[in-house]
Amino acid sequence: MTAFALYPSLKDRAVVISGGASGIGEAMVRAFAEQGARVGFVDIAEAAGIALAQELTQKGQTAHFIRCDVTDISAYQAAIAEFARLHGDALTLVNNAAHDDRHDWREVTSESWDQRMGVNLKHAFFAAQAVAPGMVKAGKGAIINFGSVSWMILVPRIPVYETAKAAAHGLTRALARDLGASGIRVNTLVPGAVMTQRQRDLWVTDADLEGIKQSQAIPEALAPEDCARMALFLAADDSAMITGQQFLVDAGWANV
Repeated sequence: MTAFALYPSLKDRAVVISGGASGIGEAMVRAFAEQGARVGFVDIAEAAGIALAQELTQKGQTAHFIRCDVTDISAYQAAIAEFARLHGDALTLVNNAAHDDRHDWREVTSESWDQRMGVNLKHAFFAAQAVAPGMVKAGKGAIINFGSVSWMILVPRIPVYETAKAAAHGLTRALARDLGASGIRVNTLVPGAVMTQRQRDLWVTDADLEGIKQSQAIPEALAPEDCARMALFLAADDSAMITGQQFLVDAGWANV
């Protein structure tokens, strides 16, 4: 059995994670809770979120769930405030929530553009805005934005999603500069072709998976837990002097 790292600096740390009820988000909720962090997470998948929080609580871990649509900025910032009341000010924010629905560029409307930007980019800025004052007060903090390898490898039929994910690193760089003097670090975690249940159910066939493996230097399927372990490192004090950077967890995609 492989033994993974424990990060003492994450024990009792308040953490906020968006999109935490399934997939990569769920893996991060579990990983931070196992480290002894106080995890607050949001998602629109209410039943899954409640079940996950109950499971972790029964294990003696700290995890609270609030059903929230992150495109409703006022509601999301209110949820973050409630987590602060329960756990203390967040010193880690993981901007994970996203939606990679396929779409044809010819059919994108102004309204659908705004909706896709809302779920894939806008909430990350306003969540950072909500947690930053507490981090400034503490003199430290870590914000982890989620990018995507998709725009780097020219995945078809998701142009607005890819635009948002490319912009996520611009947001990282800007916030890293503005918040760095207060001891706040901001980095981008870029997943490769992570085999979540959603990807397997909607997009990736067995043949696709074999092609993906051949495109990677390590020909194994990426799992949500692979991203979660990178998030732990970027949140922990072990990465204290790392900011404004982009970290690919993609098993070495050949043409990136």
